[in-house]
Amino acid sequence: MGQALGKALNEGVRLRELWAWAMYDFANSGYTTVILTSVYSAYFVGVIAEGRNWATLAWTLALSASYLSIMLTMPGLGAKADARQGKRRLLFSSTIGCVLATVMLYWAGPNDIVWALVFIALSNYCYCIGESVIGAFLPEIARPDALGRVSGWGWGFGYFGGMLALGLSLGFLIWATSQGWTAQEYVPGIALITATLFALSALPSFLFLRERSAPSGAEQQGMLSRLIASARDVHQHFPDFRTLLLCGAAYQAGIAVIITLSAVYATEAMGFTMAQTMALIFTVNIAAAVGALLFGHVQDRIGHRRALALTLCAWLVMVGIAVSTRSLAGFWTAAAVAGLCIGSSQSAGRAMVGLLAPKSRLAEFFALWTFAIQLAAVCGPLSYGLVTWLSGGNHRLALACTGLFFLAGLLILSRLNFPRGILAKNQADLSCQD
Repeated sequence: MGQALGKALNEGVRLRELWAWAMYDFANSGYTTVILTSVYSAYFVGVIAEGRNWATLAWTLALSASYLSIMLTMPGLGAKADARQGKRRLLFSSTIGCVLATVMLYWAGPNDIVWALVFIALSNYCYCIGESVIGAFLPEIARPDALGRVSGWGWGFGYFGGMLALGLSLGFLIWATSQGWTAQEYVPGIALITATLFALSALPSFLFLRERSAPSGAEQQGMLSRLIASARDVHQHFPDFRTLLLCGAAYQAGIAVIITLSAVYATEAMGFTMAQTMALIFTVNIAAAVGALLFGHVQDRIGHRRALALTLCAWLVMVGIAVSTRSLAGFWTAAAVAGLCIGSSQSAGRAMVGLLAPKSRLAEFFALWTFAIQLAAVCGPLSYGLVTWLSGGNHRLALACTGLFFLAGLLILSRLNFPRGILAKNQADLSCQD
């Protein structure tokens, strides 16, 4: 196993460094699994907002605000990190920000709506920065023909971090309920558990992960100017990367709905308790880990575009099952399929960006990918929240509409010419050397 891992790495990269890189996926998965997906979203809607009919919309608006902030600032932050060889510093500061903001959720109780929304938006903003930056290290670690596998290893390992955070939280929940505690009393403790695990698990990334890209020395611009310049350059010189961004924005909108609102759907449409919801998300994480670990090998073998197309087709099947089923068995089946799809599609997207991004502009191009993902994260959950609001709480209709995002991603993907995109990337690398 160690020999197989070593063959997938660039020259000079040690297995310890691969582990340190993957540990960041392990660390931050607990935040998305517990805070965004399984516990805090349902807690906000049911306890903090006390079940008001606009509660789901308020939650999605707060997340949308954080995603819009990322869209406007991340390309500039990425370009600055490339220019100053500052990816590790940016990773560290964003991690501290996410951990501290998550700790602040401890003090949010019933009717503390503004407090909860401010710190969920801030924690998510910092999380998204870290997720973008850790992705930019991938091409420095893995060989080009192994990006799919290595990305899959990272995502798969990361889901075990999510399961650990969820398992600890579920254990605390079981103990707390046996003591007669209410959700108002034990959910703040779950936020502290999540923040602590994030901080401790991220330490290897800061101790052992090296930054190999030389400073680009590019002249710095304002955030908005940098965003416009990057978008214009991609439009003119990297048309296939542009297509990948559009494809990612489409299908990631659907994924954003599943990640941020699955607990709300399970509670409101299927009548799950919080313990049942956490068990459901635990199952999804197991499936996601399997999907990420295995699909990376499939991706390198059959090709990136074909692999992603298969995943998007599976997403459409999952939506069909979830919308049509009324039974618990059917919903659990849909959840397992969703887990496989989440792991594989997110791993595939990161690997494809790594293949199409010029070596001297890794953080900038991954920042543009983050821009596309955050655009998706605004459109997806917000559309879900609007549909539930306008339809009087029809969560099944909202999920059916979510399937349109996966269909759009599949159609856009058909226009992607991957060999041409790699050629454009290689030409950019050669011109940089000249």
